[in-house]
Amino acid sequence: MTEQIGVSINFTAKPLVESLVRDAALLRLKVERLDNGVTLVDAGIEADGGLEAGRRIAEICMGGMGTVTLAHSALTPGWPLRVHVHATDPVLSCLGSQYAGWSLSHGKGKEAFYALGSGPARSMCVKEALFKELDYKDKADATVLVLEVDKYPPLELLDKIAADCGIQPAGLTVIVTPTSSLAGGLQVVARVLEVAMHKAHELGFPLEHIVDGSGSAPVPPPAPDFITAMGRTNDAILFAGQVHLFVKGEDEAAEKLAHDLPSSTSRDYGKPFAQVFKEYEYDFFKVDPMLFSPASVMVTAIESGRSFRAGRLDEELLARSFGA
Repeated sequence: MTEQIGVSINFTAKPLVESLVRDAALLRLKVERLDNGVTLVDAGIEADGGLEAGRRIAEICMGGMGTVTLAHSALTPGWPLRVHVHATDPVLSCLGSQYAGWSLSHGKGKEAFYALGSGPARSMCVKEALFKELDYKDKADATVLVLEVDKYPPLELLDKIAADCGIQPAGLTVIVTPTSSLAGGLQVVARVLEVAMHKAHELGFPLEHIVDGSGSAPVPPPAPDFITAMGRTNDAILFAGQVHLFVKGEDEAAEKLAHDLPSSTSRDYGKPFAQVFKEYEYDFFKVDPMLFSPASVMVTAIESGRSFRAGRLDEELLARSFGA
């Protein structure tokens, strides 16, 4: 693999991490330097966190190569607050950084800790086969990893993460964002563009043909239990997420991508995700992987200037999920 192709996502993310830590009190975060030197940022376990914290964390997840904003929109008048995402390089930003693809575990039984890591640190450990396709490996003295968990990771696991990234523990920052928190819910929904990129990859669309992209989705209300909270973050994208991709290549390929991308093409579409998950006895592997995608998609073929649209927003299903 080539190190630091064009840009280092750890370099571009570093000032965002420093700003997050510096503004911890303003953002209602808890920052702690652990015994092994790792910096732990709590955005919703023992700290309150909030929407602005989640917005900044989402930009960190994107490796500093994307913008995340909050605004009210008429797209979903019943739930107008939406998160808007744009990536300057959607392939590297979304798949090379934001995607939660690093599987982590430590211990057994009741004391076991499991998590999926996202953020720039993934590009330094490159444990996922995806990085061979991206032909990308980053190198830096410091990195950051985001974990969507409701308890703190053990020191032994943090030591291993640092070692896998080739840095000292003092160079590692770990941000924890439980799904049930405001910050956690927002940073998950800010993956609306990333899930479109991931599904495009699963559909076999050439990643090198994706030039630019943006997306938006409503910010879900928090929920006290994980299943409801997780269901709402998924439904925000499945029922009301909107993505626009700009691609190279033939019109026919762009049109097919637009047709195949929306969540409504999945056999499991039509019910709140928490209900689907329960019916599958809480087994993610039984859920149709093609479900995880935005509700509405537009794909523009930049060489011909033609655009293709498919899917639609469903406020009724969104309201059922959000309890509105």
